[in-house]
Amino acid sequence: MAIKLKEFATTLVAVVEPDTPARVVAQLMRRHHIGALVVVEAGDKNKPIGIVTDRDLVLELMSEGLDPEVFTAGDIMSVDLVTANPDMDAMDAMQLMRKYRLRRLVITDTSGHLAGIMTIEDVLGLLTRELADLAVDLGSARDRETRARVVETV
Repeated sequence: MAIKLKEFATTLVAVVEPDTPARVVAQLMRRHHIGALVVVEAGDKNKPIGIVTDRDLVLELMSEGLDPEVFTAGDIMSVDLVTANPDMDAMDAMQLMRKYRLRRLVITDTSGHLAGIMTIEDVLGLLTRELADLAVDLGSARDRETRARVVETV
């Protein structure tokens, strides 16, 4: 059975507008213990236009000694936003992340509105649950086989 993004991806997404100062972006990431914020249109808070990550803050500002009060989320965000839809198969979404070397995949509905985000942590959680379920199923099969052999030898 295929697992769809809407079944496990994060639906509560932290957002900022393009004119949000970089210092505020960093403070929001720290406060919410996250590594990225989706940048949305100023007039439509559900319309993603980019993503800004902790890595963007470090590479674009801190490493260059630039003032985080002067620069905004819009100045440092990634604008080549790769998106997926909530009904996309998890494996297809992981392939998309791999193809574009992403740690986060923004999820939008058919209208292009923000519906969630799939992070590498979400993927690891999904895979961990699937592997745990597989281990339980295999253990049960082994136990049934062992019991059947004991009955046969008695």
